[in-house]
Formats: sequence, C-alpha cells, structure tokens
Amino acid sequence: MKALRRYLPHLVLALGAVVMLLPFYWMALTSIRSPAEIFDVSLWPIPEKFDAAENYGHSVSQAPMGRFMLNGVIVCLGILLVQILTAVPAAYALAKLKFPGRRLLLTLVIAALCIPMQALALPLFVGLAKLGLLNTYFAMIAPFFLSVFAIFLFHQSFRSYPDEVIEAARMDGFSELEICWGLVLRGSLPSVAAFAVFSLVAHWNDLYWPMIVVSDTNLAPPPLGMLYFSDVESGANYGALMAGAAIITTPMVACFLFARRHFIAGITMTGVK
Repeated sequence: MKALRRYLPHLVLALGAVVMLLPFYWMALTSIRSPAEIFDVSLWPIPEKFDAAENYGHSVSQAPMGRFMLNGVIVCLGILLVQILTAVPAAYALAKLKFPGRRLLLTLVIAALCIPMQALALPLFVGLAKLGLLNTYFAMIAPFFLSVFAIFLFHQSFRSYPDEVIEAARMDGFSELEICWGLVLRGSLPSVAAFAVFSLVAHWNDLYWPMIVVSDTNLAPPPLGMLYFSDVESGANYGALMAGAAIITTPMVACFLFARRHFIAGITMTGVK
C-alpha cells in the first residue's frame, strides 16, 4: 500500500505525459512515412519506407518556410519586447507604489484576463482597416502591445521583493524607474523568462488574428503559412504537411527546453509573498 501511494502519482503523470506527447510523436512519425503508410495506425517508429528526405524536401521547396519562420520571429519578438516595456512599470506601480485606486486598477487587470481576443477582433480590424494598416507587421503586433497577463504575473513576482531594499535605494537617490528596471526586475528574471515562454509560444502558434489581418503570403507567420501550404501546394500530401508542422514546431520546443529551469522558477516565484 505504501509503495502504491509512492508510485501512483508518478504513474498518473507518466500517463498524462504520454497523452500530451502522442500527437507530437504522430506528427514526427507521419513526416518520415511514405504516402502508403500515412493511415497506418501502427506506432512503430521505423517505417517500411523511409520518406523523410522527400517529405521535408517537398515542404521546404514548395513553400517559403524560411520566410514564414522569419515573419514569426519578427512578430513574436516585437510583441514580447513591447509587452515587457509596458507591463513591467505597470506591475511595479501596482505592487510597490501606494496611490489612490491601486486596488481598483488591480481588480480591472484581473477582470481583463476574462476578456477573450475574439471579443475585440471586430473593432480592432475596423480601426486598422480605416488607418490602412492591414497586411503589415504592425497589424499583427499592435493588439498585443499590452498584456494584462504579464502585468498580473510580474505583480505577483514583484510583491515578494523586499521593501527594505527599495527604501534603501530611494534614500541613496535612485529614481523609481531605476529601482524598477535595475533592482526589482533584475531580481525577478525567472518571471520574465516564464512570461517570455508563454508569450512566444502563444503568438508563434496564433492563427486566428493573422488570418484576419493578413492576406499577403510574404507576411504570413508559420501557422498561416502552413494553412496556405495546405490549401494551395500540398493537396493530400500529409507527409509533407507533417514535415512542415515539425519544422515550425521545433523552435518552440527548443525554446521551452532551453528556458525550462527559469520557467519553473518563474512560475514558482509568483506564489511567494
């Protein structure tokens, strides 16, 4: 009984990991299979005919995969940079400065977390259309300049920073911006890493908003580029489709593996008071 209690949580987590990783395994397996084996339900990792070169070659040659990924990098890094520039001062003010209405503003931030992007899509689209900004990088980036999730995450992390250190810095002549960017943020870098992973993965995989504001293939980020590739180039070539999906998924997997320790530490810090 004692052994069961010890190993049961690990067994449940292992089963959950299998369920989560199975689609990625199936994607990688399909990307190296021949067309005759695409609908084979076998999970054996070695196909009868190894068509990886043909599938990946077709994916790269028939679609500007490099351009799609470059667009994704520009959009994701642009969004992340502006989100940090706007969220860090807001979170610092809510966490460490005392002013009338602070609790109300924090309540509004939490309430804004409940508003889905779809609810704002129509007015944002109309505004960008009237300004003639559709089919631009700005149109894909602008709606995400302010992240209430980032404000809330950084607020929770900044709360744990010692008030004594901040008071000492003020007595030494530090401005609030210097304290915010030079002291508090430096002590909360794991939270920044955690949010960076959230933001990069979310916007790298976003199809909804780019599909609304972009119709130019040269500006398409990876998910929209794969949609164009599926509709126009590949037809029923599922091996090439899965090869393209594997190509655009790999950077995000590498990003998470690279920052996993900081990601876990950052999530943990948000619950420390």
